[in-house]
Parts: sequence; structure tokens; C-alpha cells
Amino acid sequence: MSAIQFGFCVPIFAYPGGRFFRTPNYAKLDVATTMQIARLADQLGYDSLWVADHLMLGHENAIMEGWTTLAALAGSTQQAKLGMIHQGHFFRNPALAAKMIATLDQLCGGRFIYFVDGGYGRAEHLAYGLHYPETMEERMVEVVAGLETTLALWQAEGPINFDNGYYKLHEATCTPKPVQQPYPPIWFGEAHAPVLAACARYGQGWNTVPVTMPELQRRLAALDAACRAEGRTAAELEKSLEIQILVAPDHAGVRQQLQQMIDLGAAPVAIDSDIQAFLDGKTDELPAKLTDTQIVGTPDEVAQRLQMYIDLEITHFLLWFMDTPDEASLRLFAEQVAPRFR
Repeated sequence: MSAIQFGFCVPIFAYPGGRFFRTPNYAKLDVATTMQIARLADQLGYDSLWVADHLMLGHENAIMEGWTTLAALAGSTQQAKLGMIHQGHFFRNPALAAKMIATLDQLCGGRFIYFVDGGYGRAEHLAYGLHYPETMEERMVEVVAGLETTLALWQAEGPINFDNGYYKLHEATCTPKPVQQPYPPIWFGEAHAPVLAACARYGQGWNTVPVTMPELQRRLAALDAACRAEGRTAAELEKSLEIQILVAPDHAGVRQQLQQMIDLGAAPVAIDSDIQAFLDGKTDELPAKLTDTQIVGTPDEVAQRLQMYIDLEITHFLLWFMDTPDEASLRLFAEQVAPRFR
């Protein structure tokens, strides 16, 4: 099994409140704060830094553009790998993306991971006047055609002509090439059949969003079946989990953080009864509503949950620290949890 790696999902948008989505402790996006905590994660030894790829998301639809943010991080971090979660194919022409990725890989010294995807935000594509096919099946046809275009540019020995019916190149070059050869690792995400098929054919990594353990097992089985259809096994892929996390020294600290997030919400949110019972101190049992698809608890409890995923051969964790921009969980995890798996 590959070495266990822990990535930090950079809070480039704010989503305050009791829905507990991604950045529930971030009242309002502040670019300087976001960049500072990303640099801190690199200094603390996190293995990778990740940004979302959206144009409109979160409080007031305020979100930093992903590629611009990655370019800044390439110049202000030292060791962490860099990636964009579910990079939206239809935001950028794939030939231009090939050039951007090659340049970024040069700037960061070969630290880039190419997480290619068709994107999921229909509304934002239409708002920006961008092409966005209706179904995942239609989108993946164009995503694969785009990836073939990108790979053709990276692997060309000189100017190339290329036409796959969707994208066309004429005497095109991509120089300098990426530092990583033959090209940066290519990741795919989620369990849609056409995505799994593309991952099995082209991928070096696969990612899933937070799901229950039974659903994760189902997804991993589907990934393995797709790989076998291509003459590969899922063991050849780096498997990662994008997930929210909150770690505190004790349950009192967990309660305090959760309540703070709830209080940040602009509008009241109905709180699940088991979460409320935990907040009120009526039980020390962590709420299943949180722990089924998130990692919440003390360092010991968090480590136990991580081990369950590792036992399923997840080796790279893309962590959304729920208390950011507070640094407490980020630091506590680096000091008391991550070393157990190194």
C-alpha cells in the first residue's frame, strides 16, 4: 500500500452556519486569511493543498478562482503537492489547460496533480455563458476528448496537428513541458460509470466525496470492475477521500466548535435531534449525522476513523477542516494524528 498522505482543502469560499458544509466556521471570505492558512498547512507538513474549481459558490457567491490561487500557492509554498478538486473541464479549453498545467508544474517544481472532471455546477456555467452538456454521459465524452488533446500536446516531440472531432490543433506546441514525465498524475472522481471507465483507461488516481462506509465499499467495487475491464486493477490507482474533519482535545471542544458554527448562520437551521443532544451534553456519543460521512472527535477517535478508511485502501485524504479559518484543528491534527500514520 502507498504511504498515507494528508491534504488540506484551502478555504477559498465561506459557507457559514449549521449546514456544516465545507467551511461552516468561515463567516466571510477574506483572501489574505485564506492564503495565510494555506501557507501554514504547507509549513506544518501537509502533503497536498487543494482548491475547489467554481466561479460562484458560498456566502454571497464569493469564491477565489482556482487556477489563479494555485499559481500564487506555487510560488509561496515549498513542499506540498498542488491540485484542483474536480477541475471543471468546460471552464478552459483543454489545449490552453495543457499549457497552464505545464507552466504550473514548472513553477512548483513538479508538484501538480491533474484532477480532471466535467464539473457539477450547471448554474455557474450558464451564468458565465459557458458550454455545459446536460448529462454526465455527454459531458464525459467531451472531457475524454479534451484529455486526449492535452496528452497529445504533452507527448508531442514537435508541432502537431490534431483533430478528434471536438478539439483541433494546428502546428501546436506545449513548451516547456511539465516537470513530471511523461506528465503529471491524472485523477478522476466519483462513481458515475463513464467517469470510472475513463479513470480505468487514463487515470493514476481516483477520489470520492464523503459517503457512508457501505456506499464507499460499493464505489470501490465499481472502480475495481471498471479497471478489470481495461486489464488493470484498482490497486494500481492512488485512492483518495475528500472529507470534512473536526478534531478537538475533548468532546467539550467539539461541542464548542459546532455551536460556534451554528451561531454563524445567517438564518436558523433545523438541528438534528442527536446533534442537539450532543451539544446539550445529554450524551457523549458523537452524532451519527456527523460521523457517518465526516470525521469528528478527539485525536484518538479521529485516528480510529481514519484507520477504517485505510483498511479499505484509501491512502490520500483531502481534508476540509470545519473550523477554518481557526487553526486549532489544523495544528492538532498535524501534531497528534498525522504522526501515527507516518
